[in-house]
Amino acid sequence: MATTEQDVMPDTKAARRAARTSDNSVDGIPPLARLFPLGLQHVLALYAGAVAVPLIVGGALGYSSADLAFLISADLFIAGIATIVQSIGFWRFGVRLPLMQGVTFAAVGPMIAIGQQHGITTIFGSVIACGLFMVLIAPFFAQLLRFFPPIVTGTVILIIGLSLMRVAAGWITTGSTPENPGAPPINVAFAFGTLLFIVLVERFAPAAFARLSVLLGLVVGTVVALLVPGMVDWSGVADAGWFALVTPFHFGLPAFELASIVSMIVVGVVIMTETTGDMIAVGEIVEKPVTRRQLADGLRADGLGTVLGGIFNTFPYTAFAQNVGLVSLTGVRSRYVATMAGAILVVLGLIPKVSAVVEGVPRAVLGGAGIALFGMVAASGIRTLAKVRFNNKNVLIVALSVGVALLPTVTPTIYDEFPSWFQLIFDSGISAGAIVAILLNLLLNTSELRAEHADDPRIGAFDGVRGPAAAALVHPEAEGTGLIDTVVLDEDREVADPRA
Repeated sequence: MATTEQDVMPDTKAARRAARTSDNSVDGIPPLARLFPLGLQHVLALYAGAVAVPLIVGGALGYSSADLAFLISADLFIAGIATIVQSIGFWRFGVRLPLMQGVTFAAVGPMIAIGQQHGITTIFGSVIACGLFMVLIAPFFAQLLRFFPPIVTGTVILIIGLSLMRVAAGWITTGSTPENPGAPPINVAFAFGTLLFIVLVERFAPAAFARLSVLLGLVVGTVVALLVPGMVDWSGVADAGWFALVTPFHFGLPAFELASIVSMIVVGVVIMTETTGDMIAVGEIVEKPVTRRQLADGLRADGLGTVLGGIFNTFPYTAFAQNVGLVSLTGVRSRYVATMAGAILVVLGLIPKVSAVVEGVPRAVLGGAGIALFGMVAASGIRTLAKVRFNNKNVLIVALSVGVALLPTVTPTIYDEFPSWFQLIFDSGISAGAIVAILLNLLLNTSELRAEHADDPRIGAFDGVRGPAAAALVHPEAEGTGLIDTVVLDEDREVADPRA
C-alpha cells in the first residue's frame, strides 16, 4: 500500500500532548506537588540578586524606605511577568525554555549616573527606549555578535563586578560621619560575619543549600542583627499593606534624554549578549538546541520585559545565569517550572509587606552579602576570559578596559569638568569599559588574525562570531543558531575541549 505524505507527517498536537506528559521534557508539566517547590527553589536562587539592584539605585538616589519598598515590589512583579513571557512565549516573544528573568547589574552604574543628573524619570525613559531598541534589533543581533567575542564580554562582566564593590563598601560604611568617615566597627563585624557564614554554607552545606548561600547569609545576618538595638529597622513593615497593585509611572511620566538613552543602549547590547549565552547554554543543558528564530524570540522577550520595566518603575531585564546553573544542578528540564517561579514572583510583587521586610535588612549585612554577590559577578567575567588566548594584544585589551572603567570608581569626581553627556557615558565605568573593549578588540584583533586562526578549534579573542556561552558548546545540533561551528570529532583527531 502506498504511503501518503499525510501518513508520515507527525501529528503535531499529539506530539505536544506526549511532550507535556513526559516525565522530564522541556514541554512537560510536572504535577503541582512538585511544580511549586521546584519553582520556589528558582525564586530563592534569584531573590538576593533580584532585590539588590533597586536597593542600590534607590539608595544612591536617596529614596525613602517606602519608595525603596515600592521599587522592590515593582522589580519582583515585572521579573515574574518577564519570566512567564520567556518560558511560555506568545507569538514571536519568548525562547520557551526554563529561563528566569531579573534586573541586570550591568545597568546599575549608568542608571545611578542618569538619576543623579536628571532624576529617576529619565532613568525610566532611557530604559523604555533601550527595551524598544532590543525588540527592534533582536532579529539582526546575530550579525552584531562579532563585536562581542569572549575577550569583550568577559572584560565587561569583570568590570561590572569590580565597579559594584564600591556599593558594598558604601553599605558597610552606613552610619559614618564627616568627623568619623570610617565604617563603624559593628558594621564591619556584621559584614564579615555574614561573609564568613556564606563561605561556611558553601563549604559544608548540601548542594541544594549551597546554591542559596547568599540568601541564607542575608537571613541569618538579619536574625542575629535583631539582637543589637537599632541594627534592624522594620518600622515600615507595619504601615505596608498586605496587597497593592504595582501602578505604572508611579514616580511621574518618563523623560527622554539623548545621552542617557545612548548610555542605556550600550547596556542593552551587553544584556543581549549575556542573554544569548544563557539561552544557548540552557538549550544545551536540556538537550533542545536553540535555533536562530528562538534566539530572536528570546531577545525580543528581554526587550519587552525591559519596556515593561520602564513603564512600571523598574529597570532592564536579562536572563539570570545562576538559574541556568540550577537547571543543570537539578536536571529538571520543564519550562513550566520557570513559569511557576514567575507566578510566585508576581504574587510577591503584589505583597508590599514582603518588600518592606527586605528593605529593612541591615545595610552592614547587605554589604557582606554584596562582597560575595558582586565578587561572583567579577569571577563570572574571569571564567569567560578563561576561554581567551592571552597574547600581548589581549592582555592590553583587558588592562586598558579595566583601567579606564575603574577611574570613576576610585575617583568619582574625575569627569566633573566635562559636559553632562560625556559624564553620563563615562561616569559609570561600565559603559566606558565596554566601549574601550569593543574598540580595542576591533583595532588589535584584526580580520587577518581571525583568518590566520580560522582552523583552530580552540577559542580565542580573535573569534568574532561566537558568543560567551556559545563558545563552549560542542552539541552536534547547536548549529541551528548559526552562531557557532560544530566541531565533529573522529578517532584520528583529538580536539581540546574549550570548557576544560
